[in-house]
Parts: sequence; structure tokens; C-alpha cells
Amino acid sequence: MALAPKPLSLSSLSAFRTPYSFQNPYPKPFPSKFNCQKPLTFIICKSTQTDAPNSSFSTPESDGSGPSAPTRGDLFLQRHQSSAASATVLAEIKEKKKKNKQKAAKASSFTVPSCYGCGAPLQTSEADAPGYVEVETYNLASVPWAYDYCCWGNGGYSGGKQFVTAEELREKLSHLRHEKALVVKLVDVVDFNGSFLARVRDLAGANPIILVVTKVDLLPKGTDLNCVGDWVVEATVKEKLNVLSVHLTSSKSLVGVAGVISEIQKEKKGSANVGKSAFINALLKMLSYKDPVAAAARKYKPIQSAVPGTTLGPIQIEAFLGGGKLYDTPGVHLHHRQAAVIHSEDLPALAPQSRLRGQPFPNPHLILDNSMVDQIKSNGLVGFSIFWGGLVRIDVIKVLPETCLTFYGPKALQIHMVPTEEADKFYEKEVGIILTPPTGKQKTETWMGLETKRELQLKYDDIDRPACDVAISGLGWISVEPFSQSLRSSETSAVEAGGEISLVVHVPKPVEMFVRPPLPVGSAGAEWYQYRELTEMEQEVRPKWYY
Repeated sequence: MALAPKPLSLSSLSAFRTPYSFQNPYPKPFPSKFNCQKPLTFIICKSTQTDAPNSSFSTPESDGSGPSAPTRGDLFLQRHQSSAASATVLAEIKEKKKKNKQKAAKASSFTVPSCYGCGAPLQTSEADAPGYVEVETYNLASVPWAYDYCCWGNGGYSGGKQFVTAEELREKLSHLRHEKALVVKLVDVVDFNGSFLARVRDLAGANPIILVVTKVDLLPKGTDLNCVGDWVVEATVKEKLNVLSVHLTSSKSLVGVAGVISEIQKEKKGSANVGKSAFINALLKMLSYKDPVAAAARKYKPIQSAVPGTTLGPIQIEAFLGGGKLYDTPGVHLHHRQAAVIHSEDLPALAPQSRLRGQPFPNPHLILDNSMVDQIKSNGLVGFSIFWGGLVRIDVIKVLPETCLTFYGPKALQIHMVPTEEADKFYEKEVGIILTPPTGKQKTETWMGLETKRELQLKYDDIDRPACDVAISGLGWISVEPFSQSLRSSETSAVEAGGEISLVVHVPKPVEMFVRPPLPVGSAGAEWYQYRELTEMEQEVRPKWYY
């Protein structure tokens, strides 16, 4: 039997001392725009009765009267505490909104339908732009093998349209500095300085970094990786990064990859053509032996190419049983590397495919006319210009007769030496022919030449080891040996321990060059390399290296 509800009054409500709710006795349909799914309820808040028996409504209990009444100071403190509490709550709400916004931005950057091979966002409007697919196949964007229909499935793009600039990469990964992430930074050992992205701290923030040095299989035969590892750590310490460890690796032979996997698993509780995609594939191969998730991910691995810039957007890879994700990010098309100035068809010539072999100058096996031979015997390389393909020219101004310059880089670039007074005419005549890249007459017509010239004054204080390396961004390096043992003869007079070497280096604009401590390569590197003595504090904070 249903009873009709009694009318409500304020006096009757004051009897309740605990919150109470009940149904609206006269429900009316709400406007459809509110779309209410639950019945409307009234909430009666807790109240207290006054001492007056005939009071018709409730009022809060007083804190006291007379001497027990709150003073002005008490009231001020109460208001101040209330304001401070409100400010704290508002700050927490604001911070929460900021984090939600950053998470939304992060999610959007990785959820755009993208080519699984190169990471380019898929689109149907520009046929000659990265990520283009036919309209009828665009619905396959969510399918892992959709990149068969995308840009690199059709052979890629010429002219460098696919390159990702440093600014674009920073924009894509700007959220990382605000996120908790593990950054795996890859550096090409052949182009260590050129591939070490400037301002990497702006991207990583305070996040820990695992530094992976790739392509160590390309170092000259007999290289002691203990010396190379220590050299890399010394260079890394100068960058003041939060580096956990340094790993010397080869994606081809899988050397060092297991150590990287172990470090990633331990910490898992994020430049172009340094081998990132190749390293990702090697990483997945090693993980797949014990991890079925990684084995499945290998079916849809990122593409790799001799042409830099084939990874165009962040590629998400399901690689861990625990649910962690691996991201293959784009390589950076740095404007200061040689790849930025030559035609895309010449780019494969800059990528070494086999173990490096240093080419020394003077070279006893080099065929020269008698006048040049006599000049080298008396003055060494002074007065000569050495061309490294069509990309580098070195004018030798001041050296010892026994000074040796050894070139480490791709074999496709031939080295030629002529007297400095003939260098300009020789370059103008032979560029694009025997001085390549650039290759071909059509490319040389738009070639700007070697516009950047830098004078180097290289001091040395030990004739038993190289003075330094002159590294050319995106190409390789030249080891400067003040006094080569191979050029010493019985007629050699006593040589002072210290001195100076003067060179003038010409490169295309805006390619950069770096003067750095010599990289210890070959069997001779282990003989002259010196380990620096460390303090106890340095030993504690210094990152360890593995291979």
C-alpha cells in the first residue's frame, strides 16, 4: 500500500542530524539536452538545532560568546588558512589540467595513422609527399602492414623531401622532458661529433640516457674497444648529460646489443642515418629469443636504408611482455652534415659499407712526379693541397717533414694531392669528374663549392701520439700525427717534443668541422692511448661503458 508523501517544511528538516536523500515527490521531465539517466535527488546537508525550542530553522553552533568568543586575530587566521587552502587546491587542479593536456598531446602525437615502416602520417592529398596512400587503402591505416602502400613501399622520395629537421624533431618530442621516460640516444662512431644532436638536454630534460654508439664493426682492424669506450665516456662527460651507461654496438654482428637490452629491462621500472632503425631491428631480434611479444613485433619492424631520413615520424613498437612500449623516432637531418649539401642520389657514397682503412699522406704507394717526390722529402706536405672527393680540401701550411695526415671515411671518396698554387684550377676542372661527390655535370652546375674556410693552429706536446683529429661532420675524420714513425729515416734529426701545425680546411657551407682528442683506432691506438687518472668522486658518478 503506497502512502502519499507529506509536504516538507524547514522545521521538519532540522530534525535530521545526518545527510539524507530521497526521491523528488513531484518529478517532471527534464529537458532532453540534460540527458539525465539517474533520478533526481535532493541532498539534505547536516545541520544542528539551536537551544531555542520554538526555533523554526537551524543555525550553526556558535564558537562562544563573551570571553570565549573568537578574537579578531583568530578570525583573521581562519580566513588566511582558508585562503591558503583554497590556493593549494586551485594549484593542484591547475597542475592536474596541465598534465592531462600534456598526456593528450603525447597521445595525439603517437595515435595519428602512420606508415609502420617510416612513421610518416598517412595522407591521401599529396602523391609526391611522405605518407601518401590511395583513398581506397587509407582505411588500412590501422593495419600493421599498411606501409606496403605508403611512401617507402614505393621506393621513397628524391630531393630530400622526407628529411626531418632538428626543429621538427624537437617539436615532436618536446613532451619528453615533462614525462618520465628512458631515452636511448644513438651516435654513429664514424661521425661521432656530427651525429651527436646539439641541445639534446632540451629534449631529454632530467630523464636518464643510455648512450648507444653504433657501427663499431666499421672501426679499423685491431682497434681496442677498451680504449674506444673510455674515449667515448670522456667525450660524454663534457656534455654534462644524465648518462647511465655507454654501449658500443654493431647492429650487423649484434655485438653489444644484449647489454643494451639488459640495461633497458633494468631501467624500464626515448641524427639521421646513425643506424637507429637497424639497431631497433637488432634489438627486436635479440628480444624475440625469450619474448613472444618482441617476436611478433619483428614482423612489422621499421625499415632501414643507406639513405638517411627514412624514419619520418615516431613508430610505436610493442616489444615488452610487461606492456612497455618502444618508440623508433625520426633521424635528424642536421644542416651541418655533408648529407645536407649533396644530392640525394649521392648520399649512399657517404655511408661506409665495410671496415674503415686509414689512407695516410704522404703515401709511399702514391704515384707522383719526381719534383713532388723531392719536395715531400725535403719539406713534407708543406705547399700541397689534399682533396677528399669534392667535399673537403686541406691546404698544408706548416708541418714537420715527418708529419702524416690519415683519412678515415667512406672508400667511395678518392683522395688527390696537388700543389696549392694549382688547387683552384684543379678543383674547377675536376669537380664532378674525379672529385666526387657531387657526381655529374648537371649536379655541378648548381654546386656552390667549398665556401667555408677555417684556419687551424694545432698544438702538440708529444711526438709519439697523434696531436688531434679534424672531424668533418657527416663524413669522417683526419688524424693529425706530428711525427710518424713510418716516415722516420736515419737522416732524421732530433725533434722538439712540442710544436704547432697549421692547416687551412675548406668545406661546403654550412658543413661543420670539429677539432677533438684523437680517437684511438687500429693496433697503434692501444699503444699511445692514455687513460686519465680519476678521483674517487669521478669514479662514482662517471658512467660505465660496455660492449
